[in-house]
Amino acid sequence: MGDDGVTSAQLCACGRLFVAVGRQLHCSASCRQRAYRARRRGLLPEAALTRRPRAQTVYECPRCEERLLGEQRCPDCQVFCLRVGPGGCCPRCDVPVALADLVDLSA
Repeated sequence: MGDDGVTSAQLCACGRLFVAVGRQLHCSASCRQRAYRARRRGLLPEAALTRRPRAQTVYECPRCEERLLGEQRCPDCQVFCLRVGPGGCCPRCDVPVALADLVDLSA
């Protein structure tokens, strides 16, 4: 089916970065409830209700460990990559970097 057992860094609707387990979209139950209430009232933008676009997601090849931005399949190994989480390209070296690499999630 899916990658429900895979953990990855996610950005919650409240703006907090957290380690998501499975399909978790919110950092806590209270934040999930707050988002539900805001959705019911029409206060949350549509972008906050959906997953990040693929172009803003960093993937890593399980074979060669190459990081790719927005590409789910490794062009060299021809295997599907694992989702690391939201991120972008480094402005200096142009290598894909995930937000989880830049932020300490243990705090």
